Amino acid sequence: MLRMARQRIEHRATTTAAPATVYALLRDGATWPTWSSIESFELERPGAEEREGVGAVRVFRGGRVTGRDTIAELVPDRRFAYTHESNLPVRAYRGEIELEPTSSGTAIKWVSTFEPKIPGTGWLMRRALDGFVAGLTTGLAEHAATVETGRAATT
Repeated sequence: MLRMARQRIEHRATTTAAPATVYALLRDGATWPTWSSIESFELERPGAEEREGVGAVRVFRGGRVTGRDTIAELVPDRRFAYTHESNLPVRAYRGEIELEPTSSGTAIKWVSTFEPKIPGTGWLMRRALDGFVAGLTTGLAEHAATVETGRAATT
């Protein structure tokens, strides 16, 4: 059997927001359309222990793409990981967002890995998804800073 080359996309951003603020945005699927190109969110199945906990299935729509994400791993204020299924020609997709506290906020590292379903198309799918993942990363960083600034202004 032909084994497809695993593809990897990595983007980084920094924000003045604390890791807890960034993590809270990742955990709440309803916020994703606010800070990304995703148009809508729906919780298809709650997690085993909590509503948007491990095992929860979240449906995101944007344009003609509907993606189903299953929350795979949660480390409070440090890591959020998910697996993804959609009508895109990829398999074994996993996204991992690592949050690292810094002296001025949080460093965000968003890594997506997957295999192409069609041999020879990995580079094309990586290129197609690269801008989307970049937008998620920068959108999360920018929005987290405004959320935290807004909280500070109201306290």
